[in-house]
Amino acid sequence: MKSLGVEWIISVSAVGSLQAKYKPCDIVLVDQFFDRTKRDCEHTFFGQGIVAHVAFAEPICEELRQLLRRSARRVKARAHDRGTYLNMEGPAFSTRAESQFNHKAGFDVIGMTNLGEAKCAREAEIAYATLAMVTDYDCWKTDEAHVTVEMVVNNLRRNGETAKAILADVVSQIPSTADWSCHGALANAIMTDRAHWPAPRIKALRPLLAKYL
Repeated sequence: MKSLGVEWIISVSAVGSLQAKYKPCDIVLVDQFFDRTKRDCEHTFFGQGIVAHVAFAEPICEELRQLLRRSARRVKARAHDRGTYLNMEGPAFSTRAESQFNHKAGFDVIGMTNLGEAKCAREAEIAYATLAMVTDYDCWKTDEAHVTVEMVVNNLRRNGETAKAILADVVSQIPSTADWSCHGALANAIMTDRAHWPAPRIKALRPLLAKYL
């Protein structure tokens, strides 16, 4: 995406609700992540001779998230401001014990993909935000049907029109100049001295490193 000139990414993602207030077909404009995966090495472009540690205390681009919040309000979507997305290890859904633990821990929604996307977007200096589309109550809520692929797909289809309306509204609000803090995330993040960058890694990471070469 970086090589194509992408500067902003809006993820429209299916999530399970971990709290009763987030109902199926609601949207949560998450602002935090909690990692329960075992794939740290897959969530970075760096290593193999070039070390970088981007700031990630605020993993979602707040400027982009606020644009989505205002667009959701304009199209009268059922959207919740802020929330923590628990990134679980897929592809299987949670056990009931896991789901009840996550619910009691106070996490808001659960999914399998967004954390890695957000980390890689930050390293690529791309602004990233999520429309977390609630499809089910995971399995902590025993008075609801168990989550199934069919349930997820059906509710995603119902969410589709809302997501389209928000995206259609927000596009014109995104600035033409990429000058938010996310767009300079590597400026103070690369630890390895430029003189020691291996040539093969420079070639592989050229779209990310171009302005630092």
